[in-house]
Amino acid sequence: MSIFGALFPGVTGLSSNATALSVISDNIANVNTVGYKRNTASFSTLVSGGGVADQFSPGGVRAATSIAIDQQGLLLNSSSSTDIAISGNGFFAVSPTSVSSGASDEILFTRAGAFTTDENGNLRNAGGHFLQGFPVQADGTVNFNPSDLSLLETVNLDQLGGTAEASTLVGANANLQSSLPVSAQEATYAAGVSGTNMASGNVTPDFQRSIQFFDSLGGLRTLTMSFLKSSTPNQWHTEFHIEPASDVVTGSGLVDGQVAVGTLAFTSDGLIDPATTSASLNSLDFLASGTTPGAGQVAFASSLGIAAQSVNMDIGSPTSAGGFTQFDSPSILISTSVNGAVFGSLADVEIDNDGFVTALFDNGVRRRVYQLPVATFVNPNGLNAVEGNAYAITSESGPINLREAGTAGAGLIAPNSLEASTVDIAEEFTGLITIQRAYSANTRVVTTADELLEELIRIV
Repeated sequence: MSIFGALFPGVTGLSSNATALSVISDNIANVNTVGYKRNTASFSTLVSGGGVADQFSPGGVRAATSIAIDQQGLLLNSSSSTDIAISGNGFFAVSPTSVSSGASDEILFTRAGAFTTDENGNLRNAGGHFLQGFPVQADGTVNFNPSDLSLLETVNLDQLGGTAEASTLVGANANLQSSLPVSAQEATYAAGVSGTNMASGNVTPDFQRSIQFFDSLGGLRTLTMSFLKSSTPNQWHTEFHIEPASDVVTGSGLVDGQVAVGTLAFTSDGLIDPATTSASLNSLDFLASGTTPGAGQVAFASSLGIAAQSVNMDIGSPTSAGGFTQFDSPSILISTSVNGAVFGSLADVEIDNDGFVTALFDNGVRRRVYQLPVATFVNPNGLNAVEGNAYAITSESGPINLREAGTAGAGLIAPNSLEASTVDIAEEFTGLITIQRAYSANTRVVTTADELLEELIRIV
């Protein structure tokens, strides 16, 4: 072995420790970076080979860097509704641009969940990457595909605007007095004739109350419920009709704004008797404005310009409390319940553990608009780190699988949370001391070899 050979290990030691110092400095610089994963430098020997028992050929050392991408960082609470983290395995899907073609080379993955709304309403994190999700369809379904990245869209809140919600359920808790005498008008009562029905006002009901519900545009429609005691025990003639009657167009069999007619029947215990109660009273179906109704059908007036609507009527059952009863006490409407809402503007947004992005409107309506997938890989440490604290797919990472949060090994999404950096300052500072000493020692090797070479040169 020549003296020159003694220089090489010292030089590789200086280079390797300089690399380790760079890794530590990068870790310290990112101690407050959301979702950052700590880099490490590992040393391995370089063996030149060819040595025999009485000879030694030095090789030196080299430093290889790696990232523990799969290491979980501490989850910290956040006050922002668009700050999210992943508890467990997986990544958020993001794109460098707000309009992505869905190609695999344009989708990146990150654990940095500090998303905020940009000037266009897109959710973007500090690295400039746009959050991707599967849009929720109008019927509430999600076209969730584990491997089709083309179905992903940038999560945008600006396009939501305002919304109204049509009523689908109307309920009433009321009592009809059992001891009420039968009216003389009952003898000639006929629901389908204007002169002898309650909707026209020509027959005075024994009990009548109105409930308002919401149409598809958030407008209020008035449903009036009229009851006339029948000469048949425990039965009441019933008419549900709209006021004013001009709000609807009725088909044959219905007149004066009627939407349902029939019999409300009770058992001897004063509870609803479903066997003899008319089924038409359980559901009110309205055709869209401009539609011509058939026999027994009802359409909204063309001037209203509103969509078709089906309203379920909760009039009670013999096995549960609530609804209509018939006891010997004064007829009374105790309470009503109606869902739906008038037009309202977007007030806030929330993200739940299942990854659903829900828009909250100031009229109380909640609407799911996106579902965030959790991207998983066979070997997440094989991903390639790119700028903006994100990662790209490589052959070593294996193929992508988009999972629903909390399923098939994917982690849960933690709302109002951020994942802290995995850097430990104490560990990094300890490493700094070790690296500094090792670097100084390697400079001594180079200095000593240089002094030996100088002595050798002086021999001549």
